Amino acid sequence: MKYLRVVNLSNQRSVAERVRVASSLLQRTIGLLGTPSLALGEGLWLKPCKSVHTYFMRYPIDVLFLDQSGTVLFQDTLPPWKISPWQARAQGVLEVSSGTLAKTQTLPGHRLALQEIV
Repeated sequence: MKYLRVVNLSNQRSVAERVRVASSLLQRTIGLLGTPSLALGEGLWLKPCKSVHTYFMRYPIDVLFLDQSGTVLFQDTLPPWKISPWQARAQGVLEVSSGTLAKTQTLPGHRLALQEIV
């Protein structure tokens, strides 16, 4: 299993310390389904990805759609049983615990660095 650390380069804040990578079709399809919750500092990176849903989930999540350079194109907080808008320019989606966007003051236009944890 591959994990990343995510840092907001625009404001020098840590967005997540332990982000699981979902890059295969099966990993992306399963995503966070069946998980009880995401702890602060945890997340899931889905790549490639242009839209996500929270069907069958029991908790809200913050989602950040990033382009190839790591720039936030769109962000939202999705409650259970919702679907995000399609983001044509997105290369991937970062899913983190609800409240992370406000806590880290991450906004569209900010640039994020995804650093592999070794």
